[in-house]
Amino acid sequence: MHSAKNVRLPDPLKQPQAGAAAFFICTLLLTIGVLTASLKAQDKNPLAGDPKAAKLGEFEFRANCAFCHGLGARGGGRGPDLTRAKKRHGGSDADLFRTINEGVPGTAMPPNGATQQGVGMTEEEIWQVISYIRSVEKKADAAAIGNAAHGKELFNGTAGCNTCHMIQGKGGRIGPDLSATGSTRSTDYIVESLRSPSRRLAQGISEPMKEFSQEYETVKVETADGQKFMGALLNEDHFTVQMMDTREQIHLFEKDKLRSFEKSRESLMPAYDQKTLSDKDLQDVVAYLLAVGAQ
Repeated sequence: MHSAKNVRLPDPLKQPQAGAAAFFICTLLLTIGVLTASLKAQDKNPLAGDPKAAKLGEFEFRANCAFCHGLGARGGGRGPDLTRAKKRHGGSDADLFRTINEGVPGTAMPPNGATQQGVGMTEEEIWQVISYIRSVEKKADAAAIGNAAHGKELFNGTAGCNTCHMIQGKGGRIGPDLSATGSTRSTDYIVESLRSPSRRLAQGISEPMKEFSQEYETVKVETADGQKFMGALLNEDHFTVQMMDTREQIHLFEKDKLRSFEKSRESLMPAYDQKTLSDKDLQDVVAYLLAVGAQ
């Protein structure tokens, strides 16, 4: 007879537990791998190059984004020109997705679905919007034509722009702050605003897809004792009107005590024709605004 050997037989109760643990670990590793791959895939737009996605994205853009960024994504009163290749908050697909979905703290860019303008977008719809932005995006930003240094001299000197407009905390207050104009407006828009400043203001800005964050309507007031004031309208209700005059003094009037009160969409800003500002000087001023906006 052979002597018995010490052989350890598998415990039928422990074996299933070990198998279950191994299965759980494998499943967990597989899940982590899939999630990691998914996250990496989302660094790129999964709908890139799909013309149908870009078309759907245009509709989403009009509903959710054009109010600030303008029709055609060329910039508006509060949002920058998105057709430019260089984006202030990052130009990769992942950067654009994050900006649209999470917003930009400290700016007018809200998180996805956080306002009453439009509705919250799904992940797929955000990628569609990015597809649309890519479809209208210029391949490279055009080099500024003009001398920015000379443009700065004109802005703060003979052109007199700084008497009404502020850049980076310096300048006048009666007109819009132009610090971000170079990044939010197209070159054509800036040129037109200098040559024909009343044109867009006359169109009105309370309509859908407005392009101005403020109206800057001109107001003329004559008080009961004959004093006359002209400036920019700040606030108005049924009974009172608040304005800033051309000397940047703020006034509050009761309407029923005024001799006359008139509003118009004729801009306080003078039209810079070619006699006032040559084409070359105009290009220099535009170059300066573009340079400031790129900072």
